[in-house]
Amino acid sequence: MLELRNIRKSFGDCVANEDVSLTVRKGTIHAIVGENGAGKSTAMKIVYGFYEPDSGEIEFDGKPAAIKDPHDAIALGIGMVHQHFMLVENMTVAENIVLGAETGSAAGLDLDRANTEIKALSDELKLEIDPRAVIEDLSVGLQQRVELLKALYRHADLLILDEPTAVLSPQEVADLFSILRRMKSQGKTIVIITHKLDEVLAISDEVTVMRDGRTVGNGVTSETNAQELARMIVGREVLLRVEKPEANPAGTVLSVTDLVINGRHGRAIDGVTFSVRSGEIVGIAGIEGNGQTELIEALAGLCKIAEGSVEFEGRDVTRASARMLKELGVAHIPEDRHKRGLLLDSDLAENAILGVHYRPPISNLGFLDSKTIEGRVSEIIERFDVRPGDASQPASSLSGGNQQKLIIGREFELDPTLLLVSQPTRGVDIGAIEFIHRKLIALRDGGAAILLVSAELEEVTALADRLLVLREGKIVGEVDPRTTSTETIGLMMTGG
Repeated sequence: MLELRNIRKSFGDCVANEDVSLTVRKGTIHAIVGENGAGKSTAMKIVYGFYEPDSGEIEFDGKPAAIKDPHDAIALGIGMVHQHFMLVENMTVAENIVLGAETGSAAGLDLDRANTEIKALSDELKLEIDPRAVIEDLSVGLQQRVELLKALYRHADLLILDEPTAVLSPQEVADLFSILRRMKSQGKTIVIITHKLDEVLAISDEVTVMRDGRTVGNGVTSETNAQELARMIVGREVLLRVEKPEANPAGTVLSVTDLVINGRHGRAIDGVTFSVRSGEIVGIAGIEGNGQTELIEALAGLCKIAEGSVEFEGRDVTRASARMLKELGVAHIPEDRHKRGLLLDSDLAENAILGVHYRPPISNLGFLDSKTIEGRVSEIIERFDVRPGDASQPASSLSGGNQQKLIIGREFELDPTLLLVSQPTRGVDIGAIEFIHRKLIALRDGGAAILLVSAELEEVTALADRLLVLREGKIVGEVDPRTTSTETIGLMMTGG
């Protein structure tokens, strides 16, 4: 169905793809894995027409393909669901899906027909999407489904999915995989870019491994295993489990009592009470859209608290601003790194000082100290392996995983007393996941209190010392993640 031969693509001095070759057979699910910055997404964006290769050849369905832009790709029958959503937030689901492929005539857009077709497609795939809903009112997980619908609505024969399960619960992942298998049985061809080796082994027929912009391996998935794939991806042995000593919690750092946070459609958080102690990780498990985002953002000072109280080391901070909380020792790794974590058009150096740009020695008498900033960003780049490590390039030029490492490095540099962390490894490769997990454990063992939200149930159960389950804005239980099965936690998350 698709063949890439000797593809090369560079951006200035940065070579993203070098001699990339792979073959995707018709009617199969083909996984592409590799570290952040390995060139996976770049290669597939070339297939979708976002970039043109500097050299190399593309064949689609047995014929040479000159793909200059996404219109060419769509016309051939290629669809792509991107890691970072391509949605207009103040438009409806249907308006986003038909954008560029509008139904009706030149005299007017037939949205009623589009709504009917999209609803039928959503029902067929069990995606539970209302075509008339406005994008900004949807959770991240539902927006992911809209992206999937958008590609399928255009009748794609080859569907490229870039990190499609990053925002899904285990049950939603299982549902998605059922959909993908059903599509495969109907003759569709699927390419899935993922960092999750268990997903590669569960869903794909064949796998391509990339490292440093090159293809380093192709093979049949059933003939390999997670350890071998991890070694090919990183170029060394990788620990595939979280290793941590017993926690030694001390005094209470964060105390939340009867907290109420209003959302767009009523109470996002409804009477929540819990605490986090120094030297422990408290995890929050829940399906996306059940109040996790609002909870973390309120505790970080980014949205208002309607009722209840929050204390930090015995001090009432219920109405504290984000800057005040940061001054007290609260760090925040946000769920959405683009909206909350980075200034994408600013360079790495400027992003490395966000939140502390007014403090000495970074700033003196209102003037930024370039040498201090240079030293700070260089240390973050080195300690957290941000690639490529050019501090003068814009944050938008980094892969999603390297953007995440830049944010994590910046917040860890604050030496926080309390770390609020949401989706710490979303879109991050296997080697970087191991690295970030070690850093979180080290921060905990250094005496920090950590409140962790993750859509990855295996991640939150592996890292957390105590686990709270959140459903419809309420804590429905606290469990010991060492002794409670993921199936039980999943049922608590869904009300089963």
